[in-house]
Amino acid sequence: MAREFQRGHKAKISDLTSGTDLYVGVQIAGPGLTFDISCFGLDANEQLSDDRYFIFFNQPKSPEESIQLLGAQAGDTESFRVTLDRIPANIHKLSFTATLDGAGQMSQVGPGYIRIVAGGEEVVKYAFTGSEFTTERAVMLGDFYLKDVWRFAAVGQGFDGGLDALLKNFGGEVAEEAPAEPQGAALSFAPPAQASAPPAFGAPAAPPQPAPTFGAPAPAPHQQPMHAAPTVAAPMAPAPQAPAPYGQPSQQPQFGQVPGQAAPPFGQQAPAAPPYGHQTPPPFGQQPPGMHPGVPQGVPQGVPAGGAGLTAALQPYKETATGQRWTSQNQQLMRVDLTMGGTPVLARQGSMVMYQGKVDFGYKGAGFAGRMVGNATGQEMQLMRCTGRGQVFLAEAGAHLHPIELQGDGICVSAESVLAFDESLQYEVRRIEGHGIPGGALFTMQFQGTGTVVVKTHGVPVVLPVTPTTFADCNAVVAWSSASQVIISSQVRLRRNAYPGHSGETVNLQFRGAPGNFIVVQPYEV
Repeated sequence: MAREFQRGHKAKISDLTSGTDLYVGVQIAGPGLTFDISCFGLDANEQLSDDRYFIFFNQPKSPEESIQLLGAQAGDTESFRVTLDRIPANIHKLSFTATLDGAGQMSQVGPGYIRIVAGGEEVVKYAFTGSEFTTERAVMLGDFYLKDVWRFAAVGQGFDGGLDALLKNFGGEVAEEAPAEPQGAALSFAPPAQASAPPAFGAPAAPPQPAPTFGAPAPAPHQQPMHAAPTVAAPMAPAPQAPAPYGQPSQQPQFGQVPGQAAPPFGQQAPAAPPYGHQTPPPFGQQPPGMHPGVPQGVPQGVPAGGAGLTAALQPYKETATGQRWTSQNQQLMRVDLTMGGTPVLARQGSMVMYQGKVDFGYKGAGFAGRMVGNATGQEMQLMRCTGRGQVFLAEAGAHLHPIELQGDGICVSAESVLAFDESLQYEVRRIEGHGIPGGALFTMQFQGTGTVVVKTHGVPVVLPVTPTTFADCNAVVAWSSASQVIISSQVRLRRNAYPGHSGETVNLQFRGAPGNFIVVQPYEV
C-alpha cells in the first residue's frame, strides 16, 4: 500500500522500495493554467553546477540517462524515469518542480500530487491542493536527496518570481530570449517512444495515446515555449570584498561570503550565495569603492534617493526561504516553518524575535518530576510551545545557531546549549558517571528520534571524530553522538588545586566509540 506523505515528511527510499529504477509521476492542473514540470540535478551545495542535469522538455535526459523525461501518461501531467544507482557522484539532490507558463498563481491549482512507482506499484504519494499556496508561481514539489543513502522528501514550497526565482535559487539564470525560430522548425519536445506505453521498469499502465504538446492538455496553435531560449546555468561567484576606508583595519567578511575563509557552521551546509546580481555588502556604515559621499548605494548620481536604492541596499538581507522546515537566515538567526511537518516546536522562553502568520505561543511545563530532576542535575529547560501556521524566527544573545537533523539517531547536548527542537523528539537527562569531581557525576540532555534540534554555541565550533585518545574540556564541549562512551578523566587531584602550580585543566571528558561517532567543541568555556 502506498504511503501518504504530507508536506515536510521524509523517508529513506530503501524503506519505501528495494528497487532503484523508479517512475516519478506529477499531476497538476488548474482552469486556464499551463505548467512546465522539470527536474533539477543539484550538487552538494544544492546548486545547478552542471546545466546538463536540468531536465525539461528541451533537454529530456541527462548524459548517462539516469534521469529521463517520459511525458504525460497514466493520468500524470508529466512523468520521469529515475535510475538511482546510475546517478553520478557529483549529483546529491533531484528537485522536481512545477512552474506556471503564463498568468496565474499556484493557489488556483486543483488537487494534485507527486508519486513514486516501483515495479508497477505506487509506493508513496504526496497530495496537495491550491489552498496550500498563495501567490507562488513556481513550486518545489518533492526531492530525492542523498544523505548517506537516497531519501525522498515532500516539499511543497515555492517562489513568487516563477522560473527566474527558481533558477536563481539553484545558482543559474535564464538567458535572454533568442530570435523567433522559423515556423517550420520543431520546437516542442517529443517524448520517447515508450512514453505512451507503460515503461519497462514498472510505470502504471495506461491506454496508449499520443503525447500532447508539453504543458498543454490538447493541441493548440503554435506558440514559442518559455524555454525556447537556451538556459545557461552556472555556479554563483561572490563579489569581491570592499576594502575598509583608509586608516581603519580591514574587516573580516561575514561568514559564507568568501569561500575558504571559514568552515560552515556545524550541522549546516555551506550558506547560499547572495541573490544573483547583487554584490556582497560592504561593512556597515561604509560606502563601496567609487561611490560619492551622500549618494545612496545603487542610485545613479543625480537621481533622487528613493525606493530603488533602498531596495538594492537591503536585498542581501532579505528572508531566506529554502523550502525546508528549518532555515538559517544567518549565523545568529533561525527560521522554522510551522506549516511543514505538522509538529509543534519547543523553544527556549523568550527566544522568539519575530513571527509571520497565525502562531500561538504557550507555556510548556516540565511537571513536578521534571522540575525536580532539572533542579538536581542542572539540566532544566524553560520552554514555550509554538503551534499554528506561520514562520517563527528564533535567536538568543547573538549565539551561533546550528540545526541538527536526526533520522532515528541520537545526540547528547547540555540543556544550556539547546535553543529549540521539534516536539516529535524524545529527550531525557543522561548521567555521566565519574569519580574525582564534586557530586561524582555530570549530566547532559539526550535527544533521540526523527526531527531537528537547534544547538547554540559561542563562536564557530569544531567537530572531531571520536578516537581512543580524544579528550575535551567539560566546560567547552557542546555535544556528542549518543553512541559514544564518555569517561571522566581527572589529571590533577582536586585537593591539590589550592596549591600554586597546577594547570587549571583538572577535569576532562574522554570519548570512546566506533568510527562515525563525533564530538562538538566550541572556542569558549562556560
